[in-house]
Amino acid sequence: EGLEALYRDDKDRGLEVLGFPCNQFREQEPGTDAEIQEFCKTSYDVTFPVFSKVEVNGPDADPLYQYLRAAAQECRGCPLHIGATQTVFGTGPQTARLVFVGEQPGDQEDRRGEPFVGPAGILFNRALRDAGIDREQTYVTNAVKHFKFTQDGEGKRRIHQTPDQREVVACRPWLAAELRTIDPDVIVALGATAGKSLMGNDFRVTKSRGTAIAWPPPGMATADRRSILLVPTVHPSAVLRADDRDEAFAGLVADLEVAARALASTPAEGR
Repeated sequence: EGLEALYRDDKDRGLEVLGFPCNQFREQEPGTDAEIQEFCKTSYDVTFPVFSKVEVNGPDADPLYQYLRAAAQECRGCPLHIGATQTVFGTGPQTARLVFVGEQPGDQEDRRGEPFVGPAGILFNRALRDAGIDREQTYVTNAVKHFKFTQDGEGKRRIHQTPDQREVVACRPWLAAELRTIDPDVIVALGATAGKSLMGNDFRVTKSRGTAIAWPPPGMATADRRSILLVPTVHPSAVLRADDRDEAFAGLVADLEVAARALASTPAEGR
């Protein structure tokens, strides 16, 4: 079925995962693509692509997921889009039972449009292999979809900056949409920004790393969302910065092994 029909038949779900108030949308009752786009632009300063430009890849692709992925490319929810090359959405099978959430794209990720392909990504891949996890069977994304950086001048190296709370909150609807459509059994939060995005601003990864805890937390739980497991750990870039990289890497692998065991002990619900 076409994306236009899907969106109109299931617009409440589509707007809910994006964080838009459905009751205002119902009052508008747009009937064409142009009206939908105009409503989103004037009400939320978000520009969406026309449906005909959204590609559904493969017979098993979820049309809503593909729409969200394309719509995220037009996100103007915070100023980070101004300097970034592009939105970096998640990658991996939409049937993945294990999802990794990092902080934000780095320099290489911003240029290539894929998460975890730079130096931290290389270390991440090695840690996954040591933990017995096949990255090709997982979904990998970030809490923030645009690269935040400082730069002394044109052509100079772009230096990573940690996203602030406003930027994390602005990007949270996209992460929520990914998790709702992927519907994993286990989530791994890689670092403090991912932990706070998923568990709230008071969450501290260092206090809970390497343990499997219930997600979403009580304050974020909704009636239609089943409780799954979340394993917090450090971001791979923290291993690169560590004084003792071998020890830090071993700790990361140990935490990933906790996630692997949690996944193995969780029944695959109809997947």
